[in-house]
Amino acid sequence: MVTLYDVAQRAGVSIATVSRVLHGHARVRQDTRDRVLAAVEDLGYVPDGAAQSLARSRKDVIGLVCVEHSGLDLRQYDSEAMSRLFYDGVLRGVEERLREDSWSLLLTFLRDDEELVAARLLALSGKVDGLLIGEGVVPPAVMARLAKRLPVVAVAGDPSLRGVDVVSADNWSGAQAVAEHLIDVHGARRLFHVDGPASAPDAVMRRAALDVVVAARPGAAVTGRYEGRFSFHSGEEAAAVLLERPGDLPDAVLCANDQTAIGLMRVLQAAGVRIPADVAVTGFDDIFPASLYDPPLTTVHQPIRELGQRSCDRLIARISGPAPRRRIELLPVELVLRGSCGCPPGTSERREVARRKPGAVPPAPRPPPVRAASR
Repeated sequence: MVTLYDVAQRAGVSIATVSRVLHGHARVRQDTRDRVLAAVEDLGYVPDGAAQSLARSRKDVIGLVCVEHSGLDLRQYDSEAMSRLFYDGVLRGVEERLREDSWSLLLTFLRDDEELVAARLLALSGKVDGLLIGEGVVPPAVMARLAKRLPVVAVAGDPSLRGVDVVSADNWSGAQAVAEHLIDVHGARRLFHVDGPASAPDAVMRRAALDVVVAARPGAAVTGRYEGRFSFHSGEEAAAVLLERPGDLPDAVLCANDQTAIGLMRVLQAAGVRIPADVAVTGFDDIFPASLYDPPLTTVHQPIRELGQRSCDRLIARISGPAPRRRIELLPVELVLRGSCGCPPGTSERREVARRKPGAVPPAPRPPPVRAASR
């Protein structure tokens, strides 16, 4: 293995000079720099990352921790059930940011098992400079322990978390805009909600916003709920529940995300239910397939890639400099109107949603989920 000593000998300089060149220090003569770089090229020298980390007391590695829901049957272990369409966007944003500074990324998917999560993360914390942790996978007590060991940023996390930075989309305002559009523009009064996991912070905010909108409009009501898992399969299951109520379809179904909405629409349409003539359907996230479905899906666009970028920005700032004050950042969202809600066919309109400051609207109490027995 070629070492730093070999490079120094070939270039005729000291080891300290080779180190200064490799770290980009300006106080090296150009002819000396050229000799060192030529020696590096000739010998094929690769710097020892572990040794550099020891010298800098930093690894230049961050971790991204994503959730993988447990308790699913084999049919549910697909890309939708794992929320990987969401995490793919986050990952691309993180990688784009890391490329600017030549940092590396350690990626892991964890099941939502509290004991296993705690053990895995405490071990992982010794291998990285900081952690980006996704929506609701880590219990608050474990998150607090981690935050005492190293910098942590919660991606799409609960704004009420203590001791960690949180970067999330403005889920409350997005869900509020969808519910107001269905009720005020299309006259929907009987709403059915296909929820996300009870532990997911973004699902909690979307659920609470819907309840507040409905409570403020006489005659409007949430006539049923189904607790899903942000998956295509959850939408199929929720549609089966609705089809057990012949002649009693709601005016609109609000789904926790787009995968859920597409699964629901496929089953309803296969049973002869017309969308939006018989029932309106909406989603959340604005993943690419949402615009391709027939009818195209009305949804809320959240900037998933930017979510990764901004979370990574915050984590690197906390790693690299004096500890900044804890910060909660809500990224703006857009209401995307298409045909599935009852807007005219061919509609494709984006509307800005008024931004909410973190903590400005208290979440409403969550009613118990309505969930049918497994089919």
